[in-house]
Amino acid sequence: MYRYIVFDVETPNRYNDRMSAIGISVIEDGRIIDEFFSYVNPEAEFDWFNIKLTGIDKRTVAGAPTFPELWEKIEPVMSSGILAAHNAVFDMGVLKKCLNDYGILWKSSVHYCCTARMGRVLLPEMRHKLNDLCDYYGICLDHHKADSDSHACAEILLRYFQSGADEKMFIRTYKM
Repeated sequence: MYRYIVFDVETPNRYNDRMSAIGISVIEDGRIIDEFFSYVNPEAEFDWFNIKLTGIDKRTVAGAPTFPELWEKIEPVMSSGILAAHNAVFDMGVLKKCLNDYGILWKSSVHYCCTARMGRVLLPEMRHKLNDLCDYYGICLDHHKADSDSHACAEILLRYFQSGADEKMFIRTYKM
């Protein structure tokens, strides 16, 4: 089994070009071996909708690292495996925009998989929202909290592999 870096980001506004929080769960040898969470100072305004959805506002991120400060810490982890997320194109897009907007060079492309996309193939008869899959598998979820969402996504990914999913079939490439 590959090493997976399962992550989830929360955003401060409708532009989805900054993070206000990130959760990371690392899967290795078929189990979650490490987890990380941080608020992120997005250096941007918060929309009321995002505040209501995530509970994160300007006060919450006061004193939190900016993305470039945080990236120094998380880059080695993010570079150490295949990225995974639920509705991965969203999270990958936010990551890409943060890297580009701050002028941070990383990789030109990365391998990733999406648990929502996998679910559509593996469980075609059901809905594939994160909370629906958590209900189906009996996974605790505090939705729209980056640490809980990344952990839940990692648990779902493990359930897929335990049921016999061929991981090679779901790996894609994302241009950064």
